[in-house]
Amino acid sequence: MRKIFSAIVLIAVLCSCAFADDDVIKIGVYNCLTGQNAFGGQLELEGTQLAHSLMPEILGKKIQLVIVDNKSDKVEAANAVTRLIENDKVCAIIGTYGSSLAMAGGEVAEKAGIPVIGTSCTNPLVTLGKKYYFRVCFIDPYQGAGAATYSFRNLNFKRAAMLIDVANDYSVGLGNFFKTAFEKMGGEIVAELKYNSGDQDFTAQLTELISKNPDIVFLPAYFAEGAIVLKQANELGAEFRFIGADAMDNPEIVTLGGDAVEGFLHTTFAYDPSMKDMNPVAAKFTEEWNKLNPGKAPNANVAVGYDCYVMLKDAIERAGSFEPEKIRDALEQTKDLPTVTGITTINVTHDAEKDMGIVEIRDGKKVFIGTVKPEM
Repeated sequence: MRKIFSAIVLIAVLCSCAFADDDVIKIGVYNCLTGQNAFGGQLELEGTQLAHSLMPEILGKKIQLVIVDNKSDKVEAANAVTRLIENDKVCAIIGTYGSSLAMAGGEVAEKAGIPVIGTSCTNPLVTLGKKYYFRVCFIDPYQGAGAATYSFRNLNFKRAAMLIDVANDYSVGLGNFFKTAFEKMGGEIVAELKYNSGDQDFTAQLTELISKNPDIVFLPAYFAEGAIVLKQANELGAEFRFIGADAMDNPEIVTLGGDAVEGFLHTTFAYDPSMKDMNPVAAKFTEEWNKLNPGKAPNANVAVGYDCYVMLKDAIERAGSFEPEKIRDALEQTKDLPTVTGITTINVTHDAEKDMGIVEIRDGKKVFIGTVKPEM
């Protein structure tokens, strides 16, 4: 009898464990938490974690986030996705900041048939020809054209120049899209200057830019290098304006750039805590973030991390299933979904169609100017 009782207890324990496993669903998150792009990846992770804390269950199941650092490295990004799929048996994945990292991870997910939602990976190649990769952000052709449209139409600037990081596909691509749109509208590109990732001295390029007398300079840089450029331009007495892209959307840019970033403009996803008339999702997000992070303002990177979880939750609920293929099909049908960064619809190329925002630094603070519709 004692042996029978022990066997019954053992079976009960095993059944309990099996039930617990069935009751917990794993969603993977791979992002750059260390390395060159850690500033963006960490913010996006915080956004995803906030969404999970507010919505910890989907279809009555507890959600476990399995987080892996891709270390801002393409090989590590592929390895991270492999681990999430093979070891952790996730049903879907969120990530990542950095288009090259997303492309590396995407190849693995595509072969395994696991759906992924990209955060701020804006290069068109991330989703090109992919069945399982989606993203919650707009793409670089749209963003580059948006910066050109705002410069030409809203600011009435007819002469533009560009300062491009030739070692960075993100910067090169945006430069090409800006140039094409600006010239198509009738503007003139008076100079195209180059630098390499990691450069610290931009004096030669800025001196030449000053000699060309542009109205505005397009600077699709990451925020740390961008802040250095702005400081050196200020020291040289440059009078033209600068406009950048979403990689400049970081709270630390004012700390690094000081007075030199005053008047700087950049495109971004359509969210900033300074914006007026927020939609209910954005208002809730801002309220909850401020409760947890007093004195630390959220930015668009945090917002897209949050939105990926919202979008995935919506797809799972519409699918009524945690099966990867059914989640993929539901993601493909995402339409008019309210998110922090605006109303999101996924198009035929798996990219998000949504508004693009413009931010300006005024009196040492980011101010959301409004949205712009790019002329492509």
